[in-house]
Amino acid sequence: MSKRQGGGVKINNRRASYDYEFLEEYDAGIVLVGTEIKSLRAGKASLQDAWCYMEGGELYVRGMNIATYFWASKWGSHEPSRDRKLLLTKRELRHLGQAVKNKGLTIVAVRAYISDNGYAKLHIALAKGKKEYDKRASIREKDLRREMERG
Repeated sequence: MSKRQGGGVKINNRRASYDYEFLEEYDAGIVLVGTEIKSLRAGKASLQDAWCYMEGGELYVRGMNIATYFWASKWGSHEPSRDRKLLLTKRELRHLGQAVKNKGLTIVAVRAYISDNGYAKLHIALAKGKKEYDKRASIREKDLRREMERG
């Protein structure tokens, strides 16, 4: 048997880096059902407004939209915007739960991708919201970097 190679599928949440300052980053597995993996491999997913929450010591992602698979029947299709469970180690889950509870931080979904061994992964970040002046400063830095590269 040959080893499956992960496709070049990467779904990014560009808004997250603008709205949040990332403090810690993790890669989590996603629990998918039915035809969700086929839609994800086809790149039919969106992470806009996706965020994570803790419930019963487990981590879930809300707001992640995986479109229904075109070739699937109505009976075998999935709910596009359901909450999906994320897989992390107990230590990571405990750390994230304490950080969100105590420090007022949030967990945002940054990127969804297919790993080299064929599993669906979600790159998440423990983040702190940026203020308006922080957003302007990051735009200014990005413009300066672009100017330096040009000239």
